[in-house]
Amino acid sequence: MAPRIGMRGLPKLAARPCANCSSRQVAWSLASTRNSRGVATTYLNKVREGEQRWAERAERVRSGELPHVWDVLEERGFIKDVAGNVDKIKETMLLKRIGGYVGIDPTADSMHLGHLLPFMALFWMWFHGHPAILLLGGSTARIGDPTDRLQSREILSNADISKNITKLHYQLTRLWANVVNLRDKYGYEADWAAKRGLLNNNMWLGKLTLYDFSKRLGRHMRLGPMLSRDTVKRKMTEGDGMSLGEFMYPLLQGWDFWHLYNKQGVQMQIGGSDQFGNIVSGIDVLKTVRQTEEAPHFKMPTDWQHEPFGFTVPLLTDSSGAKFGKSAGNAMWLDEFKTSPFELYGYFMRRPDDDLEKLLKLFTFMPLAEIRTLMAKHNEDPSKRVAHHHLAFEVLSLVYGSQRALQEAQQHQFRFGGELPAIVKEPSPESGIVTPNVAPRADIQLPYSIIDRSPAKILHACGLASSASAGQRLVVEQGAYVAAQPGQDRGLVPGNLSWTPMKMWFPGETSKFVIDDKLLILRKGKHNVRIIELVSDEEWKASGKVYPGEPYTGTVRRVVNKIKEEAAQSGEELSEKQIRRMLKEKKDAAAGHVANNPDIELPSNAELRQMRRRYTQK
Repeated sequence: MAPRIGMRGLPKLAARPCANCSSRQVAWSLASTRNSRGVATTYLNKVREGEQRWAERAERVRSGELPHVWDVLEERGFIKDVAGNVDKIKETMLLKRIGGYVGIDPTADSMHLGHLLPFMALFWMWFHGHPAILLLGGSTARIGDPTDRLQSREILSNADISKNITKLHYQLTRLWANVVNLRDKYGYEADWAAKRGLLNNNMWLGKLTLYDFSKRLGRHMRLGPMLSRDTVKRKMTEGDGMSLGEFMYPLLQGWDFWHLYNKQGVQMQIGGSDQFGNIVSGIDVLKTVRQTEEAPHFKMPTDWQHEPFGFTVPLLTDSSGAKFGKSAGNAMWLDEFKTSPFELYGYFMRRPDDDLEKLLKLFTFMPLAEIRTLMAKHNEDPSKRVAHHHLAFEVLSLVYGSQRALQEAQQHQFRFGGELPAIVKEPSPESGIVTPNVAPRADIQLPYSIIDRSPAKILHACGLASSASAGQRLVVEQGAYVAAQPGQDRGLVPGNLSWTPMKMWFPGETSKFVIDDKLLILRKGKHNVRIIELVSDEEWKASGKVYPGEPYTGTVRRVVNKIKEEAAQSGEELSEKQIRRMLKEKKDAAAGHVANNPDIELPSNAELRQMRRRYTQK
């Protein structure tokens, strides 16, 4: 077993002459530090190997054997405005893995197509060996970014914040899984040192005290430059004014940049075209907090190799030039319940020919040479819409997985024609067609009285268990979870997403996990989530719906009630006892008919269960 040694002294070590001396000095320095977490020497060896691979890669880039990732981003049209010196950025990216991040606030319950642009730039950096982080703004969503807005954002309730964070978390998780598959499909090397992650800024902003914020940042920032920003001036003169929270929003976003810089080594922030002001403010915040460190042993270097940078991507507009987004009302959502995959595929099939090459560069990982070849083939006969199908297939592979993209491509060709890509027509293990991601969640409604039932019956009612007994086994094995903070009666903390294993507690105790008296979030396994909206029992009864295991709604009882209603409409009165006798006689007659005709093929148990499920849903 590898020895365990401390690590606090590692960032302050100076350059050393040789590998053997370096290893001994690192080990001695780390082992001499007390009260620190352990680090195995095998980990240090992997770090050293990663640095060696990066140095070799830099030489191949300098010699022209490999492209510089910044040149790749420029060629594909990702870079609009740059915060920093381009030459220094390129040189720094050769010397070290600078890492990048993109943030998104959960102000809606789904991402839209416009969010993919900065994500794609980040994924290209990750393909070329730089660490990459997707950041979910669990805390900043409580304020709302005022950029380019004259009216303040509507204040979100705790339930809305919790629902949005849950949905976006699983959307981003699925996106990362699909990006890994696409990286393998296009032959980019998997590098251990190129870390990837999905974080929530509530992890640190939720614990940030006003004292620390004021000491490290507040007393060093000047109001003049902040008041001179166009966003502030327009909102104060033309809009509804600016709250203190909106005024501080760029500072909080800058604190995110500082935290990722300090803890993850991230030096690059990527954002949409409207985020340049926030990125510049974030760089100023990072530098200010870095300079206000009072402890000498925690001070960080400030030379040009350690400078923070940022850039924005171009604005995604529709054919009329209008911005895509939820505010504009023309968003193409990445949630299949808001914009179906078929509709998203069709959106790209309707793009003008003049936009195809640009969109292929922005929304796919296809090499540029392959895109030029594809466009030449497309221009030979545009009616076949070869480039359209390639574009739509690649985007759906990114959002939903290539198996779902395959289904939608074949459906579109069947209905509208066109020529599909070869990998779609003849899928193979080498084609990149992979098993689709399981749908991360489903939104359902249940009556509020469901809370008074046992956890096992609630799991059965929401579809996470096939029966109450299966739900009980799931709870006993601790395979079911409720969104909550352990030990806190008020349930899920707004801005955060944490899970507590469900127990066989008494019926009614589930109510302490209900958010805003209307939302309950449950999970089975890793990705099977149900977001349950609780409605009044009167509203549920008026809807005519039933849930699995609902009392007095069994299949036989429902058939009996239906027959009784139909008889009453025709003026005939039948008692429940008479109807049940009639059903039994029909069942016996059917069984006798089958016994006298052995050639009759009976449905399987699975088919019968499917028929019952379909009837119950109706």
